[in-house]
Amino acid sequence: MARIKSAIFEKRLSKFGLTLKKDRNLFFIQDFLKIFHHGEIFLVGGAVRDIALGEKEIKDYDFVVRGINIEQLEKFLKERGKVVLVGKNFGVYKFITKDIEEEEPIDIALPRTEHSIGHGGGYRDFKVQSDPALKIEDDLARRDFTVNAMAIKLEVKSEKLKVIDPYGGLNDLSLGIIRAVGNPEERFKEDYSRMLRALRFSVKLNFKIEEKTFKALRGLMSEINNERKIGGVKERIVPYETIAKELTKAFYYSPTKAFDIYDESGALAELIPEMFTLKSCPQPKNFHSEGDVWTHTRLALSKLDSPVFKKYFGKEKPTASVVIGLLLHDLGKPLTLQTPEKDGTDRIRFNGHDTLGGKIAEEICRRLKLDSLPEGSPFRVDADRLRMMVEKHMLLVQGKIKEMRPATIEKYFFNPSFPGQEFLQLNLADSLATIPQKGQVDLSSFKAILRRINSLKKLVKEKNRLPAPVLNGDEIMKNFNLKPGKDIGELINFLREAQLSGELGKSESSLEGQKKKGLEILKNYLADKKIHSKKAKTKKIIWKKR
Repeated sequence: MARIKSAIFEKRLSKFGLTLKKDRNLFFIQDFLKIFHHGEIFLVGGAVRDIALGEKEIKDYDFVVRGINIEQLEKFLKERGKVVLVGKNFGVYKFITKDIEEEEPIDIALPRTEHSIGHGGGYRDFKVQSDPALKIEDDLARRDFTVNAMAIKLEVKSEKLKVIDPYGGLNDLSLGIIRAVGNPEERFKEDYSRMLRALRFSVKLNFKIEEKTFKALRGLMSEINNERKIGGVKERIVPYETIAKELTKAFYYSPTKAFDIYDESGALAELIPEMFTLKSCPQPKNFHSEGDVWTHTRLALSKLDSPVFKKYFGKEKPTASVVIGLLLHDLGKPLTLQTPEKDGTDRIRFNGHDTLGGKIAEEICRRLKLDSLPEGSPFRVDADRLRMMVEKHMLLVQGKIKEMRPATIEKYFFNPSFPGQEFLQLNLADSLATIPQKGQVDLSSFKAILRRINSLKKLVKEKNRLPAPVLNGDEIMKNFNLKPGKDIGELINFLREAQLSGELGKSESSLEGQKKKGLEILKNYLADKKIHSKKAKTKKIIWKKR
């Protein structure tokens, strides 16, 4: 990465100065500087890093305020919005400006010092003390990495912004390096989750982790699953919720880079040891000339950023569910492996690996609490939907797409309970990573299912929603004088197949016309079923007489 030239950085600072004047969330800054003449306010942390990198949108604002006590700060903020005190010793407030309640809270804090208590590796293992008179440089000393240990001093005249960078964060940004502040081993022993943060920043920013920092990280990664007793109860030092946030974000930002660095750092071995059964697990070469299951999995992750993938899904970035689904999709293979030498099969086989893999993937998801992130977040991985994707990932290979019933297409691709779009993305990446020994990658099944889906979309009235069934169970029982039972479900399914096949007329046809046609089809079906039932009964009687 080229060094950040001072002229470019000055331009970016100036642009941020304009943001200070326009953003309603930040109006309190000018008020503070006018009221507290001896007070100082600094923008700190990730926002400074993102400004230096030229990020278009800064989402997370963290401020440090010097020169006034906590009571003065609280009174000032309460006059301008909603305030929640996180901790009196911490001196940290969550602040939301009046009339802008939909925005995320802004962190506003007094300068703090943090002293590790026993190097336990957890966020509770600190003695934290706020101090209004503490120098900003001392506050920055407690932070994790140099690129996050910078501050911008805010002034009334926002064109005169000044950067405080005591640990060379700007230089490391220029070089593309993640480097711990001070002694890396000490930084990680203070909080083991910082090791996963380093991996996430490395992946997201495409930065290299500095040699000493990475060495310390690798040496301590075995501590990531440590537990301790508090009040006689065991608890994890690094909660799974924290691990879930770091892991899913890293794999979302860049699946292949995350795969490589999680492997190299030892994080994958500690968090998902099941992955290492994929190494040296053989595959039939005529279908998988790319190599063993581990190699196939990495290749599949890389295909999420391929031109072919973008051809079908455009700029849509795959969710963490798709990425984690691909990461885990073949975990059932080592456990179901059959070979000609050992089992007498005609070739290497993995019968039932998809179903077993779905169960394993669900177990891993629940263990790591990957579904603990907020609903709707692209980083959240739902355990049930993950299991569905993995256990059905062979559907297009094993099923005859042309013969697939319309109701089956509906079940998987027009059903909000099944992750149809994510399933298609996973399937395409998996197919692109399945390299036959002869010929080209086979996408015929993927293309065929798209054609079937598109043909059904002609019936769609609303976005991704097929027309409702024309007759329900009550209507069928009333018209044919039938009693409740499994036969009613059979009739509902039969009529739904006819409807989705276009036998009841086009979607714009009148509902009454479709109902009439539906009753006629069911009448013929019942009559035909009755005839076949009588024939079967007669044959049974004749067989008994014999």
